Amino acid sequence: MSALSMQDGRAAGKRLRLPFDLKWLPRAIVLGLVAFAIFGPLANLLLWTVAERWYFPHTLPLEYGFSYWAKVFSPRGVAWESLFTSVFIALLAVIGSLALAIPAGYALGRLKLPARGLILLVFLIPQAFPNLPVYVNIARFFYDVGLNGTIAGVVLVHVTHGLVFAVWIATASFAAVDAELEEAARSMGAGPFRAFFDVTLPLALPGLMASGIFVFLESLDEFTGAYFVGAPDVQTLPLLLYTAGAGGNYQIASITALLLLVPSIFFMLVVERFLRADVLSRIGH
Repeated sequence: MSALSMQDGRAAGKRLRLPFDLKWLPRAIVLGLVAFAIFGPLANLLLWTVAERWYFPHTLPLEYGFSYWAKVFSPRGVAWESLFTSVFIALLAVIGSLALAIPAGYALGRLKLPARGLILLVFLIPQAFPNLPVYVNIARFFYDVGLNGTIAGVVLVHVTHGLVFAVWIATASFAAVDAELEEAARSMGAGPFRAFFDVTLPLALPGLMASGIFVFLESLDEFTGAYFVGAPDVQTLPLLLYTAGAGGNYQIASITALLLLVPSIFFMLVVERFLRADVLSRIGH
C-alpha cells in the first residue's frame, strides 16, 4: 500500500512539474535591473533632447521637435565656442601629460629605480583627496600669479589631474616591451636615442595612445577645476551643462551632455582595441 502511495505521489509531482525551467528568472531580473540602471538615464537624456514640452505628471513628452538644437547651435549660442574651447584644452592637456609621462613612464618601466612603487603612488595624490578643497586653494594661488581665468591655468589643472592615467599606463606600456629588442638594436650600432625612437617607442605607442585618450576624456568632462580656475572667462562644455541645468533648461543641458557622451563612448571603444592584456597586467607593477 505504501509503495502505491509513493508511486501516486511521484506521478502527481510529475504532473505538477512546469514544462520549463525557472532557474534563469533570478538572473534575468538582475540583468534587467542593471540594464535599466544603465540605459534608463540614457533614454531619459535622449527624450529631453527632443522634448518641446514635458512636465509632470506626463510620462512622455507632450511635443517633440528640434528647436532647442537650433538654439544651442545658433550663431548667438555659445555651444560651438564652448566645444572648441573644451577640445582645445583637452588637446593641450594630452600634449602636456604625455610630455611628462613618456620619460617618466620609460624610467619607471625600464629602469631599476629605488622606491619605484612609492613614486607611482605619488601620482595618485591628486586623485586621493576631494577635488573641491584642492581646487579652491589652487584657484587662490593662480589668482596671485595671474593664471586664474586663463586657458593656461585650466590646462595645468587638467594635466595634474590626468597625469596619473598617463604615467601609470605609460609605465605599463614600456614595461611590456621586451628589453632584448632594444638591446639588439644597441648591439647593431644604434645609439640610446635611436634605439628608443626606432624600437621601444613604436612598440609602446598603442599604450601611449590609450593613455592620451584617457587624459583627453578626463579633460573634456572635467568640471570642478574648470569652474574654480577658469570661470567665467573660460567657458567649457561642462560649465555650459552646469549653467543650463542649474537654470532649469533641461533640453539644453541634455543636448550638451549628449555632446560630451558621444566622444566618450567612441574613444572608449578605441581604447579597448589599443590596451592589450599584457599592458593591463603590468599596471601598478
